[in-house]
Order: sequence, then C-alpha cells, then structure tokens
Amino acid sequence: SPPAGASSGSGALSPFDRRLKRKQKNWAALQAEPAKCDYLREEVGGRIADRVFDITRTFPLALDVGSGRGYIAQHLTKETIEKLIQVDISENALKNAVDSEIPTVSVVADEEFLPFKEDTFDLVVSSLRYVLITYLLFFLIHQVLKPDGVFIGAMFGGDTLYELRCSLQLAELEREGGFSPHVSPFTAVSDLGHLLSRAGFNTLTVDTDEIQVNYPGLFEVMEDLQGKYILYGNINDFCMGESNCSWNRKPLLHRETMLAAAAIYREMYGNSDGSVPATFQIYYMIGWKFHESQARPAQRGSATVSFGDLAKVDGLLSRGKK
Repeated sequence: SPPAGASSGSGALSPFDRRLKRKQKNWAALQAEPAKCDYLREEVGGRIADRVFDITRTFPLALDVGSGRGYIAQHLTKETIEKLIQVDISENALKNAVDSEIPTVSVVADEEFLPFKEDTFDLVVSSLRYVLITYLLFFLIHQVLKPDGVFIGAMFGGDTLYELRCSLQLAELEREGGFSPHVSPFTAVSDLGHLLSRAGFNTLTVDTDEIQVNYPGLFEVMEDLQGKYILYGNINDFCMGESNCSWNRKPLLHRETMLAAAAIYREMYGNSDGSVPATFQIYYMIGWKFHESQARPAQRGSATVSFGDLAKVDGLLSRGKK
C-alpha cells in the first residue's frame, strides 16, 4: 500500500510511486546503450515535432515536460523554437541528452509538480511521459502557458500491449487461479477531451495512431519494455526505464506462469515468420490557452442559412451546366 506521502498537491492519491519511477529512469539512462531502446520515443517525438511545424509561428520559449534524452528537441529547429526548457525526473537522462540545434536548459524536477510561474511558456510539449493522465497534470500545464499558448502532447492509449496483457492474464488464471495488473493503467481516449476542457484548454484536437513492433518472443518484449515505458516491476532486466510503478503492482511472476504466457502469446498472436507483435496505441492531443484574439464559434442560433438550402444550390448549379 502507498505511504502517507504519496498524495499529490491537490490532496488526491497518486496512482504511481514517484520515487520508484525516478530510480527506474535513472537506472535506464545509465545503461551501456540506452539509445537501442529509444526507437519508439524517437518516432513519437518526431511526430510531435511535425505537429509543432504545422503551427506557422515562432515560439520564443518552450517547455518539454518529461523530455528524457531530448526525443522531441532533436527534431525541432531554431527557426521554430528560440529556447527550450527540458524537464525530467531523471537527472541521468538529462545529462545524456542528444544534441539539438536549439538552445536548451535542463531542469531536474517531478513532472507532476512543475516549478514554473504562471504564463511563462509559449509552447509546452510532452511525449510518452504520462501514462495515466489526471486533471491536475493538465491544469499545471495550462497554468504555465501564456495566453494563446499551445500544448501538444502524446501518451499511450488503452489498447497498448493488449497482446501481452491478455497472454499474462490467461497464463495467471491457468497457473495461479487469478491475475494481477502487470501493466500500468491507461487513460481512455473518451476522457482526454473532458480533462483538457476542464483544465481550461480550448480548440481541442485528439487523434489516435498505432505502432506495431515485432519481437522474437514474449521474453524479448518484456526485456525491451521494462526499461522502456510502462511495464513490469517484477523482471529486472529492462532497458527502457518505465516498469510498472503503480502501488498495487505484483512483486513477481512465477517461472511457470511466464513460460505459459509465452506459449499463449505465440499461439494467439504469433506471426507466420515466428515473431510476435506488440501494439502501441498513441493518443495525440492539442489544446490552446484562451486569448481574445482566438477565433470562437458563433452563438447558437445565429446562422442565416439552413443546411436544407444546400440541396437547392446543387439544383441551381445542375441547371446552369445544362
């Protein structure tokens, strides 16, 4: 069970052990080849950068929340971002950040308690840092944005690693008579719009994407993921640094259960070439902080033309062609 100090600043209980998360991240950043597990972060970081480029303006000061080794910064240009503040809970990740042409400043801080004043940044980005989003996280990001500032983020969706989750659950039910969560909980896409709106964002955009990676087998999936993003706190050899750090995580998986899960995984989801797929669902979100200059929808009932009149327009056009 969580200790007394596990609650967030709002008084709500945090679903994750933040001290364990810091240890996981610092450990992963010190591995001999941390870049070999960064392919997914780099891919999504590039897609976040593409969304930044779609906005035709220059951002004097931007914030990367949970920057890690700079997965977004390496794709951005100094013509778009004049200065970037990178925040991460892991000091080792910031020390080993990849090179970027943008002037950057590194700040070691818990992403759930941003140490910045209100109305500071023109842009806030975040890629695969948050697994389970709460209202408080969006509120803090909205608070540090300037009016007319924009937040562009990405996070794992609810269908992420469904193959692995189903295989483990079936194996545990068969061998141990019940199952426990081994993957951190996710936010449903239906909740994102509500949470963004409640935090004060407007002109919202939420879309989803899927990235599928093939592995030799279940053990390779777990070895890759437990250092990576979201997974298991019960196997030690992980390279991505995001093992499951929820308070109700199970301390271990038995060997017989793991072997059964590997067989189930291959039988239910295996590819014809003998590999197994791991699916990552990604939610992308964009939200703006209100400013008087922004376009706003017209008031309900102010329209002067009915959609029913469109049929008449089509008829007039057809006659004109004749």
